[in-house]
Amino acid sequence: MAYSKLIAGLMGPVLAAMGVALLVNRGLFPAMIGQIADSYALIFLSGILSLLAGIAIVRVHNIWSGWAAIVTVFGWLAILGGLARMWIPQQAAPIALAVGNSPAGLQAAGAVVLVLGAFLSYKAYGPDN
Repeated sequence: MAYSKLIAGLMGPVLAAMGVALLVNRGLFPAMIGQIADSYALIFLSGILSLLAGIAIVRVHNIWSGWAAIVTVFGWLAILGGLARMWIPQQAAPIALAVGNSPAGLQAAGAVVLVLGAFLSYKAYGPDN
């Protein structure tokens, strides 16, 4: 459980901050995502970083029960997302653009990411259950 809290303590605040950023800066994200989608090198680099983070999480945290399973799922999704960005960056760009150009999609993503970040932060820093 120590690794669960450690990783959740890193991921939670970052996800919460990302969620707030998505909600507050909804108007800027389509342009930002468009700029990223135009750069296959940036997509590839983000794939490397995602793959690295995913492997690091899964390597030390392969728990599939309770709330800690969320951390493991994030690790595996990071691995899959990283590989996709590295192997087929030309397919990742249109997906990013579709999400980035949808105001409702950005708002929903921001809300989900914020709630998930708050939950993980609570599990990491809140009172022990």
